[in-house]
Amino acid sequence: MKYFAVFLPMLDQKKSQKYRPQHLEYLSEKTREGKIFANGRFTDGTGGLIIYKVDSIEEVEKIAKQDPYVIQGARGVEIHEWEMSN
Repeated sequence: MKYFAVFLPMLDQKKSQKYRPQHLEYLSEKTREGKIFANGRFTDGTGGLIIYKVDSIEEVEKIAKQDPYVIQGARGVEIHEWEMSN
């Protein structure tokens, strides 16, 4: 498994509020599937961060692009492989 940090920068506050329930349900689904290590919003309103644990960049790209926030244009998406150090 690899870890990928997915930054979801705010693009449209109104759309973000409108599609929040669908986004949260999508995250719940991915959590149940064991694909999310951590997630949360930035307190300054600039977006949020999800750390996925999946096998490949292709898999995380597919997952991130299916997020309702991204589909609806509420948030952008920026993906980086993340190496956790203890």
